[in-house]
Amino acid sequence: MSAIIDRPAVVAIGGGHGLAASLRALRRVTDRITAVVTVADDGGSSGRLREQFDILPPGDLRMALAALCSDDREGRVWADVLQSRFGGHGPLAGHAIGNLLIAGIWERLGDPVAGLDMVAKLLGVRGRVLPMAAVPLRIEADVIGVDPARPDECVCVRGQARVAVSPGVVSEVRLVPASPPACPEALEAIAQADHVVLGPGSWFTSVIPHLLVPDLADALITTRARRVLALNLVPADETAGFTPSHHLEVLADHSPKLRLDAILCDPSFAEDDPLLARYAASLGAELIVAPVRALDGSPRHDVNRLAVLFADLMAR
Repeated sequence: MSAIIDRPAVVAIGGGHGLAASLRALRRVTDRITAVVTVADDGGSSGRLREQFDILPPGDLRMALAALCSDDREGRVWADVLQSRFGGHGPLAGHAIGNLLIAGIWERLGDPVAGLDMVAKLLGVRGRVLPMAAVPLRIEADVIGVDPARPDECVCVRGQARVAVSPGVVSEVRLVPASPPACPEALEAIAQADHVVLGPGSWFTSVIPHLLVPDLADALITTRARRVLALNLVPADETAGFTPSHHLEVLADHSPKLRLDAILCDPSFAEDDPLLARYAASLGAELIVAPVRALDGSPRHDVNRLAVLFADLMAR
């Protein structure tokens, strides 16, 4: 019993492939994991389902559940099934099987959290997946230079899918509705956590949106948990040209009161940024520069390397 109690309670925050990488690494450290997932996706299968059924977009939630499936044969089969998509050209084409499973259970239960818990139990997931907000959200961004002919013009780009690939420089993001209700279970998980991990992931559409939900932002600011930020390996489309310190700057712009305890950055991203240590210190954080990139050099986090860093931080 004591060995179970000694395992840290961790909340991982984000969405998409970045959150999935954190979750796969954290599974090697603890089984007391809660994923708090963005619900602003409006593209692809998720976008179609949220429009048709007026539900939370299930895609990022599905990816988190797949990442928390066990590494045995049954767990890997379930993860593959969740992520698989229908082919062809019919009405189901492009839909992820896991999205339809989640949407169907929500339709039956009428409760997103209870539905996600049911899917997690079905899959044998050790951990919990929660939405960051109780309602589906939209993202709006002020973007400078969308039109190359007008490089100084600022325009409003609406929708997560459009913001994620928009040319130009994102200066600010907002949520619609502006002050959405946070998921109560997510607030409780943060209050009880030993550690909170933010990122990696798309900065303006997966990481920062959590800080724009007022109650969720307050929970992250006031929690007694140690707050760890995992930076990306390379800038995503929406942060093209951003240095690591620029990532920290826009994070602070959107949540000025947020303080961090540790920031993880791969040497390949940190090496050309002389301001990184200063920006990390301004957020109260220890900067940890250590290899977390996949051994083949691709811009993917190596799950085992990331797990070693998380384990070291959580043992302190």
